Order: sequence, then structure tokens, then C-alpha cells
Amino acid sequence: MYDRAFGLRKNPFNMTPDPAFLYLTEQHREALVGLTYAILQRKGFVVLTGDAGTGKTTLLARVLQFLPASRLQFSLIMNPTLTPSEFLEMAMLDFGITDIPASKAQRLWKLQNFIVEGQLKGKVSALIIDEAHKLTPEVLEEIRLLGNFEEADRKLLQIVLVGQNELDDNLNRDDLRQLKQRISLRLYIGPISEPEVEQYIRHRWLVAGGAEPPFSREAITLIASASRGTPRLINSLCENASTFALGEGSAQIEGRHVRLAAADLNIGDFTRGRAAEPAGPPVLEIVPPPAPAPERPDPVVPKGSVWTKWSGKLRAPARENGA
Repeated sequence: MYDRAFGLRKNPFNMTPDPAFLYLTEQHREALVGLTYAILQRKGFVVLTGDAGTGKTTLLARVLQFLPASRLQFSLIMNPTLTPSEFLEMAMLDFGITDIPASKAQRLWKLQNFIVEGQLKGKVSALIIDEAHKLTPEVLEEIRLLGNFEEADRKLLQIVLVGQNELDDNLNRDDLRQLKQRISLRLYIGPISEPEVEQYIRHRWLVAGGAEPPFSREAITLIASASRGTPRLINSLCENASTFALGEGSAQIEGRHVRLAAADLNIGDFTRGRAAEPAGPPVLEIVPPPAPAPERPDPVVPKGSVWTKWSGKLRAPARENGA
């Protein structure tokens, strides 16, 4: 494997959501603080959205890693393509409730007792749904009703919806306006900026046990252009470009390796053209990317907000250098 060839302890560009590799940009840090604040302060409904591959699941894993089991009991649903009945059953099972009654009334009664018992032990109960943009309106309505577990001064069940940008569109449906009105906090993470791509690559390389990452300036520029700042695509390009470099016996990852990786993965605007010479390597052309989409009109978490006083309370459990 190329990770051993480059003297690494593990794969720095693995596609799994390992919280140890989380690179905290300003927007990721704001989302991390916001989620933690909303859960611990029992704010009820909170929504985190972002485009595919921007690191939402990894960020969520970091939040759950940070919060101790003595403070939090949670149910995490990763595949929410369920009926309302199946969803309620899955939520209870992931809370650790194994004896599921057949009656819905008995299920709700048992779930409520579980949450109240946790409250008496000083624990916050949270229902967390990843891929929430796949929830049907019927299941979203069921989730809204679960939010009725509350006391006069606090919510007993904290509900976190994490999904792609389509989740915002779903919540804007007229028949879901009651759910939208209950959302206390909305957070957003987008692609990382071009200058941050180099720091992102360097961070993951160092966490994996390497020294300075062997990517040339051209390689980093091409990775930033092809991925458009999407962490998942950065990982894929870096891993495949590293493999091409290893195949050549090169200790340096050059622009040509990134071009080959981008063309093979059909990422970005890299296309294979005709070779200038029949015996030569394939020629790759770079098509200029289209103009970037306009920024979201409404900032989700403004600077200087309540998160400022909370951010100092967060410390990474292992590494603080962006892990």
C-alpha cells in the first residue's frame, strides 16, 4: 500500500468519517461549537446542512466523541429511509431499548420513560439523524411529535437533523411549517477555500504519521481546482495521485499524477485528449471551471455570536492542531 511506501502509519485519505482526521476550518469550528451548545443546552431541534462530501458526518462523529457518556445518551440513525413505524423502532433500538412493544402507544410511553430516567441521572437524550434529507414528510412529522417530550423549562429530547442542502428545501414545505418553526438553530458547512486545501492535505498527512506531504505546488493547485474544495473529493484525488506516483517509483506527487487521477475518477473538468505522440502518455486538458455558484444569501451562524464564549470550552480529546 502507498501509505507504507510513504512511511505513514495509516491511510491519510481514507474515505471513512474518522474524527481524528477532521480539519477544522472556521466554518467547521463554528458548526462543532454550535452542535455541542445546542445539545448540552437542550435547545430542541437543530439542523446542520452542507453539500455532499463537505464533512458533516465526520464533524458529527467528532461531536459525539467529545461529549462524554456520563452526559449524553443518544440514538444515531444513519439510514433514515424508513416508514414512521420503522423509524420509531430504530430510534428505540439505537437507544438500547431492546424490548419493543407492538403498540405505538406503548412504544411512546416506553421511550418517554427512558428519556425521563436519563434526565434524572443528569443525562441529555439526543436523537440524531444523518442523511436527513432522505426523510419523508411523514417521518419528519413523526420526528416533530417526538419533540413534544419536554418539561416547562426544557426539552427532554434533543433532535439533530444532519443532511445535504436538499434538507433545507424539504423543511420549507408548507406542510412542514410547524417543524420549521421549532428549529432553534441552523448551521451550515460548505467547501473549504483554495488556500485551506494545502493545510487540509498537510493536516491529514501529519495525523497519519508523515512529515511534510510530498505534493508539489502544481499538484495542490490542481487538486484544489478539480475538487472545488470538497473534502471527500480531495481525499479521493490525493489517494489516487499517490498511487500513480508510487507506480512510477516517484517520491514526489506531481501535477501529472493529479491529472491522471482526476481523469480516471472523472472528477472536475479534467478530460482525456489525444496523445501528441502515439507512443507517449495520454495528454490531459484542463477545461476552466464555470463561475462559482453565488454564496448563500443568509449567513447561518454570524461572527461574534453566542458561540464565541463557547468556543473556548471545546478542546480536542487527542490533538488540538486541527484534529
